[in-house]
Amino acid sequence: MTQMDNEVSMIRTTARRFVRNRLVPLEQQIETDDDVSEELLARLRSEVAALGLYGFNLPKSIGGPGLTAAAKVAILEEVTHTSVPLSEVFGHLPLQLSQASERQRAELLPGILAGGKIVTYALTEPNAGSDLGGLRTRAERTTGGWLLNGAKHFISHAETADYIIVLALTDASAPLKGRLSTFIVRRGNPGVVGMTRYRKMGWRGYHLNGFTLENCFVPDEDLLGEVNAGFLGMMQSINQDRLLSASRSLGLSARAQAMACEYAQERKAFGAHLAQHQAIQFMIADNDVEIEAARMLIRAAAELIESEDPHAHVAACRAKLYASEMGCRVTDRVLQIFGGMGYMTELPIERFYRDARAFRIGEGTSEMQRIQIARAAFASGGRHGL
Repeated sequence: MTQMDNEVSMIRTTARRFVRNRLVPLEQQIETDDDVSEELLARLRSEVAALGLYGFNLPKSIGGPGLTAAAKVAILEEVTHTSVPLSEVFGHLPLQLSQASERQRAELLPGILAGGKIVTYALTEPNAGSDLGGLRTRAERTTGGWLLNGAKHFISHAETADYIIVLALTDASAPLKGRLSTFIVRRGNPGVVGMTRYRKMGWRGYHLNGFTLENCFVPDEDLLGEVNAGFLGMMQSINQDRLLSASRSLGLSARAQAMACEYAQERKAFGAHLAQHQAIQFMIADNDVEIEAARMLIRAAAELIESEDPHAHVAACRAKLYASEMGCRVTDRVLQIFGGMGYMTELPIERFYRDARAFRIGEGTSEMQRIQIARAAFASGGRHGL
């Protein structure tokens, strides 16, 4: 084993111990309450920061740990063992932060990287989800800054974020890649109104918000990156965000599969353990193959993202598409193996089933992933491989 392998193994062990011992015991109460206190989350983020793992996806250039692709994947595989709100305490942060100016880095990043300040980004709108061409939030020049007007929805933790990175239209006449800019909207800005919290089928305790921007003034110093370069900044994050979503499906599925294997070897039906029945064996085998296939796609995409390969985008699309669809199939089989008990809230199986469904929508729907993959396939003449 090489020194790099040893380091990745140590990082994995540290993340696994924290997730299993510190986070998993908190899951059920959060699920019941559909809420989690900001004080608890702040304490957990601080503990992860003390381990040197908070903001694990960020490069050294902006104060992150600068981990290798293998190390980041190892952390993703471990933190996604727990529920969606709790996995957030490891701080998979927006890569748009790499566009921060020197002044912004000095002022904002210390608090963010310590886990004391929360940052989120607002892309999705009522009429523009995966279709950025439909984005309607506008930013217009005014004395000393910009006025933002529009609406955003399904934004993670907007109600509690200290900083919201907002993507807005600044040049409607330009091509898509040159019409958007990114702004930092700070907590307490009077131009952020009508904050709502959506009630959801799953992901309980993980808050998604909608809000409106009404003449929301953002000073020039809170422009993130160059004017009209917001699309390129967003693309820096989207590949990693899709890997996070894919990893959430993988972690959830792997945990469900482990529980199903244990249950099938304990539970008896018709005079034999479930594990001895061929119908159950086939479901377990199908789960095993699909989980491993998703894991390989995620690891391959992570390596290409790390090396800034031009094919990284389609690799991330493949991983996200397959893993999110796989998660629904695996959790459905696992619930079937558990039977009636799988449908009861005494076990987390029904939560896995509900949570898995959202991953086919967030970070780009399965249909959008297929479009991107198909375009790449046509462009390459249908040749598989990168």
